[in-house]
Amino acid sequence: MIAVIGPTGTGKSDLSLDLAERLAGRGRPAEIVNADAMQLYRGMDIGTAKLSVAERRGIPHHLLDVLDVTTESTVARYQDDARAAVDAIIARGATAILVGGSGLYVSSVLYDFQFPASDPVIRARLETELAAEGPGMLYRRLAALDQGVAERIGSQNARRIVRALEVAEITGSPVAGMLPDQPVYWRPARIVGLRAPRDELVRRLDARVERMWADGLVDEVRSLVPLGLERGITASRAIGYAQALAHLAGTATEAEAIGETQQLTRRYARRQVSWFKRYADIRWLDYDAPGLADEGLAFVQATGPKP
Repeated sequence: MIAVIGPTGTGKSDLSLDLAERLAGRGRPAEIVNADAMQLYRGMDIGTAKLSVAERRGIPHHLLDVLDVTTESTVARYQDDARAAVDAIIARGATAILVGGSGLYVSSVLYDFQFPASDPVIRARLETELAAEGPGMLYRRLAALDQGVAERIGSQNARRIVRALEVAEITGSPVAGMLPDQPVYWRPARIVGLRAPRDELVRRLDARVERMWADGLVDEVRSLVPLGLERGITASRAIGYAQALAHLAGTATEAEAIGETQQLTRRYARRQVSWFKRYADIRWLDYDAPGLADEGLAFVQATGPKP
C-alpha cells in the first residue's frame, strides 16, 4: 500500500494519478482510495476539489460520492470501508494508493487501531450541549479529564472533542479513542508526503478558495440545501460549505464568507502539517519539484515494506 498525504493544496491528487500511471506502465496496475472526509459526500465537488470522472484518467477510484449529505461520517465506518477497498485491490493483484489529507482518516487505515464503540444517547446529549454552549465548555471539561488529549485535539475541533468525551464516558478515559504515539502498521506501507513553503502554501490556498467561489461553490451549496445539507452533522460544517450557507442565509456577505473560508483553510492546513509530522518512515517531497512523480516512484519502489 502507498499513501500520498500532506496539507490541502499541495497536489496530492495529481501525484497519485502520476504514480498510478507509472506503476501501470511497469506492469503493476494501481487503484486509488480516497482519504478526504468531505469527498465522501455526493454533490460536494467544488468545495472539496474532487476530481471529476474525466479527470481521473481512467484509474479506478474508491470511496468518492458514497454518502448523502445528511449522513454523519465517522472515522470508524470509514476505516472498515477503506480497508475493505484496500484488501480487494490487493486481492486483484494491484497496488492500493491511499490519497488524502484528513489525518485521522489516513491514520485509521495505515495503522493497526480499533475505535471504541459509540453510544448514541451519550453522543446526542453531548451534541445538544455543544449546540447550546459551544465547544469552549466541552473543551475545558476534556482538559480537566486529560490535558494531553485536549491539547492534541485542539479547542476548535468540536466533533473530536465530543467524541473524546463520549469515549471517556464509555471507557473511563479519552485516551482509548486516540491513536497511540508509536502505532503499528496495519499493512506494509510506503508514505509520500507533499510539502510547500508556508508563504507559498498560504497564497495557493487563498487563491484556491477564490477560484472555488468563482467556479460556483455557492450554486453548488444552493443545490444541496433541498437534499438536506443544513441537517447534515458532518457535511454542513465543512469548510466553505458552512460559510456559503451563511452567505445564502444573509448572515454573511460574500466577502466575509470568502475571508472566513480562507482563514479556516489556512488553519486546517497548519493542523494537517502538525498531524503528518508525527509519521515515521515518510518521504517528504516538494510539491513543485522537477520530476516529482519519478522521485516518488523511485522511493516507493526502492523502499522495503514497513513493519
